Amino acid sequence: MPRLRLPLVLLLPIALTIILLLLASSPSSRLPTPQPLPCGAALSDAADGRWVPTPSPAPPRLYSPSCPFHRNAWNCLRNGRPQLAALSWAPTRCGGAVVPRIDAAGFLAAARGRRVGLVGDSLSENLVVALLCALRSADDGARKWKRRGAWRGGYFPREDVVVAYHRAVLLAKYTWQPLEKSKEHQKDRIKGTYRVDVDIPADDWVNVTKFYDVLIFNTGHWWDTYKFPKETPLVFYKGGKPIEPPLGMHDGLKVVLKSMASYVEREVPRKTLKLWRTQSPRHFYGGEWDHNGSCVSDRLLEEHELDSWFDPRFGGVNKDARMVNSAIQGALAGTDIQLLNLTYMSEFRADAHPAIWLGKKDAVAVYGQDCMHWCLPGVPDTWVDILAAQILHYLKQGKG
Repeated sequence: MPRLRLPLVLLLPIALTIILLLLASSPSSRLPTPQPLPCGAALSDAADGRWVPTPSPAPPRLYSPSCPFHRNAWNCLRNGRPQLAALSWAPTRCGGAVVPRIDAAGFLAAARGRRVGLVGDSLSENLVVALLCALRSADDGARKWKRRGAWRGGYFPREDVVVAYHRAVLLAKYTWQPLEKSKEHQKDRIKGTYRVDVDIPADDWVNVTKFYDVLIFNTGHWWDTYKFPKETPLVFYKGGKPIEPPLGMHDGLKVVLKSMASYVEREVPRKTLKLWRTQSPRHFYGGEWDHNGSCVSDRLLEEHELDSWFDPRFGGVNKDARMVNSAIQGALAGTDIQLLNLTYMSEFRADAHPAIWLGKKDAVAVYGQDCMHWCLPGVPDTWVDILAAQILHYLKQGKG
């Protein structure tokens, strides 16, 4: 009986199928199932969720008004402000679970030998104070650290960890330039100008780009005429020469953001975790800070109220956060800098500012209510929980 011989063209597909089936059944070929990100570790967690009462039993506060890293103006409990409601952030992704409080000892152990730096304005300082006080709960030997140009910081000897803040309110270098008196200047009432070199980082952080393992940037709250009025305006320079035609405040912000983001990409090592924090919203009601604006409140805003408070289309006094965020998003497009969006979750919290409890006699009469910064303990503690979750996830991936 003659043998049945299959054509080669038919044998090849059969052989390939058998090989693929064998490979698929091999234990070494099975890829591990991706584990879901811990609650708070996804970049979207802060931008989609709601505030809920902290589940019982509520964890004890990690720090008290006596924390040595505290700043008096934000120490609301010591200054007599009624205690804030115990609330937690529940990201939509987490299916009803809330972002867990930072495990300070676990965080320090995971970050052993590493350094975390924040660069920006006083809202970054607000965040770093909350982080320093939280971590100190796990290391009584923590001490203040102000090296390498840091404005405020802490060293945690138990795990050899540094956390520090570098004050650079515009990120770019800016210097005061008094003007010679002339009839023209007297007429315009210009006292001088602030020269902003859009392509030069501020001295406060230019030399620390390779020192930190994690860097978090922000700028935004100084980009307003209440900081730089027409008598002392910003004048923008590039390559040592004034930019022509002259840039207005918001266009100058866009140029600085783009330039500083490019600098970070060039000068900060790729292995460094680079985050850019979005704007923290203000909650002035009834006027600006110098026109009787107030935030003495114990009420959270509702979802349907947010646009009327913060959407620039309505022209309210608190519109700056979303305007700055739009510029930040444009500047970071195409970079490896991750956007840490803390704006949305904070917009609800009209109840959580120092307001009139500033710790100094006559402070409100001189400076107005503080509806920009946050009480500590308070909202920045939840920022810390989210930041810690994202840093820990980064370290567990072996990237840090």
